[in-house]
Amino acid sequence: MQHRLSVLVHTPAHSGLSQPLSYLSDEAFPLGQLVRVPLGARETLGVVWSSAESDAHPEHALRPIVGALRDLPPLGQDWRALIQFCAQYYQRSPGEVAWAALPQALRGLDLTQWTRRWARFERTPATAVAGTRPQGPALTPEQSEVLATLSQGVSPCLLFGSTGSGKTEVYLRACAEALSRDAQAQVLLMVPEINLTPQLEARVQARFAPWLGEHAVVSLHSGLSPAQRLQNWLAAHCGRARVVLGTRMAILASIPHLRLIVVDEEHDPSYKQQEGARYSARDLAVWRGQQRQAQVILGSATPSLESWHNSRSANAEGEAGRYHRLHMPTRVGSAAWPRVHLVDMNHQRRDAVLSEPVLQALEACIARDQQALVLLNRRGYAPVLHCGDCGWKSDCPHCTAFRVFHKRDRSLRCHHCGFASRVPRACPDCGNQDIHGLGRGTEQLEEHLGQWLQGLRRPNGEPLRLLRMDADNTRRKGELEAQLAQVHDGTVDVLVGTQMIAKGHDFRRIGMVVVLQADHALYASDYRAPERLFALLMQAAGRAGRDAQANASGQGCDMWVQTHSPQHPLFEALQAHDFPRFAEGQLQERAASGLPPFMHQALLRAEARSQSVAQGFLQFAETAAQALGATTVQIYPPVPMAMARVANVERAQMLVESASRRHLQQFLPRWLAALQQSRDAQRGVLRWAIDVDPQSI
Repeated sequence: MQHRLSVLVHTPAHSGLSQPLSYLSDEAFPLGQLVRVPLGARETLGVVWSSAESDAHPEHALRPIVGALRDLPPLGQDWRALIQFCAQYYQRSPGEVAWAALPQALRGLDLTQWTRRWARFERTPATAVAGTRPQGPALTPEQSEVLATLSQGVSPCLLFGSTGSGKTEVYLRACAEALSRDAQAQVLLMVPEINLTPQLEARVQARFAPWLGEHAVVSLHSGLSPAQRLQNWLAAHCGRARVVLGTRMAILASIPHLRLIVVDEEHDPSYKQQEGARYSARDLAVWRGQQRQAQVILGSATPSLESWHNSRSANAEGEAGRYHRLHMPTRVGSAAWPRVHLVDMNHQRRDAVLSEPVLQALEACIARDQQALVLLNRRGYAPVLHCGDCGWKSDCPHCTAFRVFHKRDRSLRCHHCGFASRVPRACPDCGNQDIHGLGRGTEQLEEHLGQWLQGLRRPNGEPLRLLRMDADNTRRKGELEAQLAQVHDGTVDVLVGTQMIAKGHDFRRIGMVVVLQADHALYASDYRAPERLFALLMQAAGRAGRDAQANASGQGCDMWVQTHSPQHPLFEALQAHDFPRFAEGQLQERAASGLPPFMHQALLRAEARSQSVAQGFLQFAETAAQALGATTVQIYPPVPMAMARVANVERAQMLVESASRRHLQQFLPRWLAALQQSRDAQRGVLRWAIDVDPQSI
């Protein structure tokens, strides 16, 4: 007897085939079974989604499945519900979301290759209890109080803990509690960026491997090889991995016995996927926790304004947020808060890289045998190369951006499309040989500091060591870990870098933090820019003052911010280390302006070879939206994106918003269907997509 099966496959976005396809099978496979099926002239991976017995297609029109990935347990109902919700909410096809959730290596295996890979996986030792539950260090009263609240099962929770307050220890204790209650329980620990995984993974391994076995902890992130990612995904899916550590992609992994989800640094915009299915891993974590009755902990020293608003206390009308807010304001041990000094650059030399007060403070920091961290969130040597005679600038020929000058390899490189060329010997337009860089990047800052530090020595007479960390010099495998190790073991005196050094790292000997060019984000067009700047500054400040010995001796720690706007309210809140004051001020502005979290938004983006074609499609979309008569949704005219051209592709966008999330979600599927049906309007359009809850406009 042949069975009709509805199989979810990855179909092109422009095909209009967003629903599962019907196939014939001699065997009635369970829902969630992974199978290989023909699709056009090729063979692809699919997921058995439902029975198709009522399918109206005649049997002779259906193609048979090729075979199943036997031995692999079917994907559970909760995973399928997650994929369905993600696709529905973010306006993507379920097949596209499922495809993104499955490991790349698994998608490409035929049945013979799968049999060999499964045999290799089965030879891996299974997780076994190897010891007793770890105890960990002594807890502070605040940590004990938070853990007592968590033990009552409240969820979702926003853990608002100051930098250095011991949030990671709370995470580990909560994980241990969840794992000890159920011999099959699994927990998911999420971090925003790959560069934060090595140190957290080492700490998690040290805590749980002696108890659960060395294979009980696995990682899921894009830095793994395809084979490693498949191996770890299988361990999570089969229940062998008890602790799964990962970046945003891990939220879509199959973890059948999930009992706890921790989202560390929940405010970080990296949790929002920017290509394909543009989901928010943080928001999906909250939904998945509710679906699975799993506890969810969102942790941050600078929570997103959405999470802060969702954890608000009840007002006079009795309205309260949906999250439970837990507070840990005190740093562990004798860790001190850095004293925040603002340097008014209006009173410094125009060409000054570092002001005189900062240079003096650096000398004092080095004399105390402490490390200094200098943050400049711009890599390269100079953001643009410029000719003073004719005004030529190093524009990228493929983007509406400048090519950045990298002095080390004498190149001009676009950080958007990757186009690179040699630095010209003279101005390409007028032949002037006196061309120079405008602005500063981390390479130039490293050079400047290297020259200034030449005459200084450590207290023991040894020469000083300067290290730069940014995306340019941590690309190769193992470089990031090696450089972090140098900082931790004290061989580095001055650390220069971008935002990657300012978040999440437990540097114990940092006595001073310097922030350069902090003003740029204050006047950006994106309304989220002040929120992100404040978070970055607070996170950077949190790297200082963790050396208990230095604090006990009264040395203290400092943060120096060079700014042209020292009177800005953001810096006043920073000096007081007062996030609640900053957050309430921002929320009042957003409420008055009708911005999230008081308004719900979606962006329709279009890409074409010309701006007129992209905007023409959006104008058609605007007309189609008005024809739907959605009076509760506001539609704005199409405009070019801030970065209007990338890699010779013109980009435009159109904003739609509503005060009701439900009304917006009711409108978007109808609008999307109308756009998909009109092929004539899409001629010349390369790509278009809806971005729900966009993180940048």
